[in-house]
Amino acid sequence: MQNTYPKVMRDFLVYLTAIKGKSKRTREEYEYDLLLFFRFLKAVQQDIEIKLVDQIDISDITIDFIREISLEDMYLFLEYCEEQRRNSAHARARKGATLKSFFNYLKSKRHLIEDNPASELESPKIGKRQPIYMTMEEARIFIDGIKESTHYYRNYCMITFFLNLGIRVTELCKLNLTSIQGDYLTVTGKGDKERTVFLNEACQNALSRYLKKERYAIKDSDTNESLFLSQKGTRLTRQRVAKIVKEINEQSGLNKTKLTPHKLRHTSATMMYKSGADIRSLQQILGHSSVSTTQIYTHVEDKEIQQVIENNPFNQLI
Repeated sequence: MQNTYPKVMRDFLVYLTAIKGKSKRTREEYEYDLLLFFRFLKAVQQDIEIKLVDQIDISDITIDFIREISLEDMYLFLEYCEEQRRNSAHARARKGATLKSFFNYLKSKRHLIEDNPASELESPKIGKRQPIYMTMEEARIFIDGIKESTHYYRNYCMITFFLNLGIRVTELCKLNLTSIQGDYLTVTGKGDKERTVFLNEACQNALSRYLKKERYAIKDSDTNESLFLSQKGTRLTRQRVAKIVKEINEQSGLNKTKLTPHKLRHTSATMMYKSGADIRSLQQILGHSSVSTTQIYTHVEDKEIQQVIENNPFNQLI
């Protein structure tokens, strides 16, 4: 964390991780949003060219400066993000959430402000995004595209975990040998919250082959606790896993648009829902804090329901 930030901003970022249990990635997003917000306000107030906004120093911002911030300043900031930085509604909604969280912290936790200007801040309207996922046939093509290579068993095991367990890429990268307890897997999700998922037969077989035929031969594997290792014997990063998924997508000939590890998670969740999983069970498996997040997967029924209505015998009477 940079010492050039105002102390109250540094304190807030510490609060996010130490008390709220936010992940490092989430804290970095909040940090970026607040940094841009304060720089933008200084640019406006000091008549600095907006194209120089990323160079503005905010170390001199005080609580008195913050007390003067109004709701209109926030709307002006979000307009700037939309018009000049071309931020999507989702990106602007996140910035709005950052401001609401920060000012709520100042008022409710630190009692540094009397009025919270962000309390009435409205979020941009966001259209419902349908999750991108593979059909069963596409998934078979994708799996068949895992190239017979040095890391075939590792890659096959990772893809099997994605498609059967619906875990996040960061969760997969955090897995250790000690995460495996018989036919169960302990997964560390957002905010370091742990959940236990069942390893079905496909996962157990893929894991067994990886451990017996590949992992043991990797450098320093006997002293490294990480489950999935690189050729150099280091823990895989989410960027590397994303690259592996991209390579398999291309090698298989599927070339599914925008196929990422997260889309494999979507595929898993969608197929489990279509196979009869109820929303609450799916919420537990995926590690969603809110069931409303899980409900995006109910979209898969739309076409089926439409077809049922189309086939209604009374439809022929019209």
